Amino acid sequence: MVSSTADLVLEGGGVKGIGLVGAISVLEERGYSFNRVAGTSAGAIVGALVAAGYSSAELNEIMRKVDYEKFRDGNFLDKLGLFGEAMSVLFEQGIYKGDYLKQWLGEQLTEKKITTFSDLKLLDPNSSLPPSEQYKLVVMTSDISNGCLRRLPWECDDFGAPADDTAVVDAVRASMSIPFFYAPLKIDVFDRTDGKPPRWPTFGIKLSAHADALQGVANKISGTLTLAEAMISTMTGFYDRMHIDNPAVVARTIFVDTMKVRATDFGLDAKTQQQLYDNGRNAAENFLDGTPESPAWDWNTWLQKYGSPPGAESRPMNAPPPVAAT
Repeated sequence: MVSSTADLVLEGGGVKGIGLVGAISVLEERGYSFNRVAGTSAGAIVGALVAAGYSSAELNEIMRKVDYEKFRDGNFLDKLGLFGEAMSVLFEQGIYKGDYLKQWLGEQLTEKKITTFSDLKLLDPNSSLPPSEQYKLVVMTSDISNGCLRRLPWECDDFGAPADDTAVVDAVRASMSIPFFYAPLKIDVFDRTDGKPPRWPTFGIKLSAHADALQGVANKISGTLTLAEAMISTMTGFYDRMHIDNPAVVARTIFVDTMKVRATDFGLDAKTQQQLYDNGRNAAENFLDGTPESPAWDWNTWLQKYGSPPGAESRPMNAPPPVAAT
């Protein structure tokens, strides 16, 4: 086993995040270590833990102990049923507050002595990145006010918040703002632009075996909450199909089959969690070793075929990972 460096770009997927851990565990077993990690939503949670120094075995244990139901931390309005949910959406822009997420993640990061982004500085003397981008973690979040995506901590200064002083949990919390589910925070990843070849690859891990994995799945709509779920599922599925057609992106992305599990299935049982984890491992093994339908991953072959832009010293495009060129 040869030690190799790579960057990671992790897609969001709510409760399906344990599939990311399964894929990461295989990469780690094959000798990969991760220089930088970018993620959104659940990908930001897993990414923060990877950047903090947690091993895949530790990640697996942590994710299995999560009580997803506690992420439904609403207020007194939410206890009023459908009417209360509607009022939360109207007055607070979200049904759930997200406080439990911050508390839980904060506890995990504290175990590794990580609080602010200053604790995740990238110590790489050979890096050509500007100082503002020399961090182990990049969190992708939506800036609803300006209608664009933001990369934290790279763009923290735009909001008058010094990057080194910004709490990692706050950035991840912002990335977890699923419209209508978690109230959005109004604070409002890796291709080189200098023409030089990258020093190592970037792997994307996507929580869907196919862009149309949920096509034809009926949405049961019984109120505000289920309507929002259906809208989000439909919109994100369409976005995936638009951006995953680039062969250079597909060739470096690990597609994890998440079955029919939805990001907001908070009642995920242990059996389904295990299947998601196993699917993540199977996807990474097929990616690295190849299948009858696709060749095994080879970095030099990828470079010769698609050129030098993607890689470690790269700048993320303005799109959510792992669809973004990295």
